[in-house]
Parts: sequence; structure tokens; C-alpha cells
Amino acid sequence: MEEYLVASDLTRSYGGPTPAVDGLSFSVRRGELFALLGPNGAGKTTTIRLLTGLLGPTRGTAYVGGLDVRDLDAGPEIRRHIGLLPEAAGLYESLTVRRNLELFGRLFGLSGTDLDGRVRTQLLSLGLADRAEQKAGTLSKGLKQRLAIARALLHEPDCVVLDEPTSGLDPEAAKGVRDALLALRASGRTVILSTHHLEDADRLADRVAVIRGRLLALDTPAGLKERLFRHLVAIELLRADARAEELLGSVEGVRSVTREGTRLTFEVGTGEEIVPSGVEALVRGGYRVRSVAALNPTLEDAYLRVIGAASTPPSGAA
Repeated sequence: MEEYLVASDLTRSYGGPTPAVDGLSFSVRRGELFALLGPNGAGKTTTIRLLTGLLGPTRGTAYVGGLDVRDLDAGPEIRRHIGLLPEAAGLYESLTVRRNLELFGRLFGLSGTDLDGRVRTQLLSLGLADRAEQKAGTLSKGLKQRLAIARALLHEPDCVVLDEPTSGLDPEAAKGVRDALLALRASGRTVILSTHHLEDADRLADRVAVIRGRLLALDTPAGLKERLFRHLVAIELLRADARAEELLGSVEGVRSVTREGTRLTFEVGTGEEIVPSGVEALVRGGYRVRSVAALNPTLEDAYLRVIGAASTPPSGAA
């Protein structure tokens, strides 16, 4: 699949000892939905500003459709390729929904029947036609997000970049935004999504990048979970204690045993004989097994493991 956006050693420092973004290198393929994940202060918004040319890099660069974001002359062309939904929607709340779209359409250079047609198309596609004459300030937060997405699509960009589009929305409104994202991908657009909602990323994204200033992991959601956890198993006991945890941990092939109440959770490789060996060790130790089940780790599990590993100082560090 063709690469549409490429970050190369992308770095931005604000003058402190640690860059906000440090040496990011990755590519986003044309037509994929790509999610940026990371904790608060990880540099996600800075990355979005760098990728869209709103902020200049301290080192490195990014290319959008082959255009270098450092090239000031290429700025207008890059902005024609990208539709941006920032975390703060920035609507004119005293204007109607239609007037908001018309105003921003003119800023994109649209006019006349072309502008009217595109406004009508976005009102219909985002489910806002019956709100066209309503003032933006009276809309719910979910409808404001839909209006902001419609605004970002007026100039028919190849790529749409969204910063926390479902933040603070109720479940129904969030679903409306997720449906809009899926429609964008189905239309062939490249979508870059920054989000704290890991369920959204797991459900929607073709690939995810976990960042914390630097790139920590890049994979499909399924690939990241499989790579980090392989096979996760839970054994439910009638009673469990530290000794049961130690017994299970002593079985060859068993890794990362944790205990929560009467449940022992652990990882195994590909050897199917490891789970029966673990059960046998527990039974011989006097423990009664109530159930054994394979677990499916979530993207949140994988994300927390990646972030936790990045937070752990190397062995011998002060």
C-alpha cells in the first residue's frame, strides 16, 4: 500500500531538557486509519501540529503526499490535502450550522454553487441537515463534533486528522463520531486519529503507534496484543495465596504470574502441555481448581505494558 504521510526523525523541542517529540519515524499508508496513542503530555498534539505543518520541527521532517512540511511555499498545498479537527472545535457559536460551513468554505477558496453543493453534501452526510439553521452554540457536544468534522471535509481533503474527537462525549454521541470515522475510511481517505479511548483505537484502527515523546510501539492492534502477550490463561482456584502463585510460577514455560483474589493469571508460549502442567502442580500442592480459561488481552492491556516498560529504568540505573 502506498505511503501517504512519512515522518522522518521528527523532533520538536520547546527549550526544556527533554524534547516534546523526539526522533519519531513512521509512515501512514494511503487509505488507512492510523491511531496515535499515549498518555497526557506524550506529544500527540505536538505530533499532529508537526504533521500538518502548523508547527515547524526542531529536527527531522514529515512529508504529506510527497510535500515537505518544512517548505513554507508548500504550506497552502499541504493544507489543501489535509482536513484538521483540533481538540477544541473552534466553531463560531453565534452563527448557524450552515453559516459556519459557508464561512470556512470561503476560507478554503470555495464560492457559489460549488460552496452550496459541498455544504449541502456535508450537512446530509453528517446528519446535520435538520440543524442547518440552528446556532452552533446551542448544539450538543456530539453535534458540535460532527459539525467540526463536516468543516474539515468541505475542501475534500485526501487526509483527515482528528485530535481526541470523542473526548467528553456520551456513548451515543461517541458512536456517531465513530461511524463518521468509519465512513471516512470507507471513502478511501487517510485518517489519523489521536485518542485516549483505547477501545476506539482497537475497534477502528488499522494500525496504532504508541508514543511517549518517542515511538514506543507500532503495529496492528491484533499484532501488538499477540506480540506482547502470546497466550494468556486464567486459573480460578477455590482459594489462592502467595504459595499458589509461587508454585505456578515454578512450572517451566509459565511467565508473568499475577494473583487477583482466587484467580491466577499467567502467560505461556506455544506449548499446549504447559497449562496441564500448571494445573497438576497446583493440585499436587493441595489447591482445588475451579476453572481454566484462555483470556483475550485488550489493546488497553498491551498499551499499559508498553507504557510501563518505557517507565521502568534500565537495570543498574540510579
